[in-house]
Amino acid sequence: MRPDYELLIFDWDGTLSDSVGRIVDSMQAAARLAGRPVRDDDAIKGIIGLGLPEAIRTLYPDITDSDLIVFRQHYADGYMAMDVEPSKLFDGVRESLEVFRAEGYRLAVATGKARRGLDRVLKAHGWLDFFDATRAADETASKPDPLMLNEILQHCGVRPERALMVGDASFDLLMARNAGMDSVAVGYGAQALGSLLQYRPRLAIEHFSELRTWLGARTAETSLLG
Repeated sequence: MRPDYELLIFDWDGTLSDSVGRIVDSMQAAARLAGRPVRDDDAIKGIIGLGLPEAIRTLYPDITDSDLIVFRQHYADGYMAMDVEPSKLFDGVRESLEVFRAEGYRLAVATGKARRGLDRVLKAHGWLDFFDATRAADETASKPDPLMLNEILQHCGVRPERALMVGDASFDLLMARNAGMDSVAVGYGAQALGSLLQYRPRLAIEHFSELRTWLGARTAETSLLG
């Protein structure tokens, strides 16, 4: 019996990869170089998940287009310098994704990273061909617009009610709602779990392996009912 979900879609930063600290440090360093006020950790964590231009504009609403280009380059240079060795995956991520794949789930990534950055980390983890679909913020609309999820659904030929979005930010859960799909809130990433519950995720987890347990129980229940 097939599980009730057939496509699992994951955010990257703060959901699969422990990269939030690097993003915060890089954004603060870019602000210093650009002569901008340095935003605190919580403010920066609150924009993780947006595309980079949208994130910068949220932190600095008065920034001009030309200054945005400069700020963006400072951020990219700083992050690349830190990311010579890619951020580690959270505990249980690799093992769980391999189990999901073996169990017949289709897997995808929907991220606020740019395509260049996503491909770099996928290559570093040996995952360039692992996912059925990936979408990056610079090739589609930024979260919480549902476009990247709609594109993944179309590519995989899956209906929204058969897909599940897993993320650590309000933008992920809002994007899932806007696409008509269920979501899982992750509490170990950028945003506190309590702040994500208002978006009514189907599940809230503090460790990635909890997703595996929950999906396994749903599959077993479906098999019994079938």
